Amino acid sequence: MVDYVVTGLSANSVPYSTALEMQRAVHADVASGRAPDTVLLLEHPSVYTAGKRTEDHERPSDGTPVIDVDRGGKITWHGPGQLVGYPIVRLADPIDVVAYVRRLEGMLIHVLAEFGIPGQRVEGRSGVWLVDANRQAGDKIAAIGIRVADGVTMHGFALNCSNSFDAYRSIIACGIFDAGVTSISRELGREVTPEDVVPLIEKHFLTHLAPSLASETVVAA
Repeated sequence: MVDYVVTGLSANSVPYSTALEMQRAVHADVASGRAPDTVLLLEHPSVYTAGKRTEDHERPSDGTPVIDVDRGGKITWHGPGQLVGYPIVRLADPIDVVAYVRRLEGMLIHVLAEFGIPGQRVEGRSGVWLVDANRQAGDKIAAIGIRVADGVTMHGFALNCSNSFDAYRSIIACGIFDAGVTSISRELGREVTPEDVVPLIEKHFLTHLAPSLASETVVAA
């Protein structure tokens, strides 16, 4: 069982600090068995967050505030038009973090396929990318950064839906110099909002993530 909780979209977007406290509370409940596996789905007001591997030169050069967080990965941006998902789920033993990330990528690839967008993985880089003859280094459409504590995940993915790209100019997003960013709306030439994408996340999440989850392992046994 997975509980999907849409905590705030569009005008009701959730400040990052509020969402982080929410994550921590849900994580404690899932880790203790008081709550089922939960996926928080939301938008944030514009914010930069930096994972543990972020280097100083990748941060904004104009002094824009950055929130340092305990996830993996480097600096990224969240903001309006971007669907953020925080799966707080117990992983099956033995815990395989890389396999979990690959399954998140696979889920997002199938969500994009619903729109006819050919998302793919790029070896050596996390997230989901669009690669073709005109962008051989790839444009990133979804970022992933996670943390696992007490066998339960935190943080998660950010899928570009209808966001602008101005904020990316101030940082070296995910520490990658030679690639761009894109969104569902840019690829399709029409607006697709996070609210439009939520049902597809709910449709594909468990199908792709079940093999990594402890609860599904128990059911299957």
